[in-house]
Amino acid sequence: MKSSSYIFKKIIQYFLQGLIILAPIAITIYAVTALFNFIDNILPSLIGYFNPNLLGTDSAGNAKKIPGLGFILVTFIVIMVGYVSSSYVISKLVDLLDKVLERTPGIKLLYSTIKDFFEAFAGNKRKFDKAVLVSVETTDVWQIGFITQEEVHGFGLQEFVAVYIPQSYALTGRLYFVKTDRVKLLTDISSAEAMKFAISGGVTTIDEESISAKNNGK
Repeated sequence: MKSSSYIFKKIIQYFLQGLIILAPIAITIYAVTALFNFIDNILPSLIGYFNPNLLGTDSAGNAKKIPGLGFILVTFIVIMVGYVSSSYVISKLVDLLDKVLERTPGIKLLYSTIKDFFEAFAGNKRKFDKAVLVSVETTDVWQIGFITQEEVHGFGLQEFVAVYIPQSYALTGRLYFVKTDRVKLLTDISSAEAMKFAISGGVTTIDEESISAKNNGK
């Protein structure tokens, strides 16, 4: 007959195994649901402010919510803005508005920072597309980073590059000015795989298929 300690260890083992499987799923569902509810709560408030009778009110006097409507509407608006901004006339108007916001005192810092942040990930000026290994502290220790500026002459530095190093399990990171001889460009791993590996703390597995596809595309 198996001892109670053996049974207890197996229970702990199964619990941890189940946690590994369920935790990422649960966290992802929670994050998506929270975002969905946040966006979905915006629309009734706006409609209730401008036209209280359109959706009606609940027993508490608040505008009624139509589940999913706010999320669908916001998604549709974002897609339409992206679509119409590709036209010549609209793109010129967007550029004009962009210049006005970037020159407006007080708004300039916030607007330009947020704009650059989103463009660094998904815009036409993506910055996190050059994954590197960088040695910041000692020559025997390397970290995953991304070159964001290949020249930093404006800071009085020659033969230096700006490298952003993401932190594991966080949306934050640190920026370093590093000499070029302490930076190694990663050519066999995509920038997406490198970012995923860095943020996960090195526990994720590098996708061999993406490495092969990258090598075949050379």
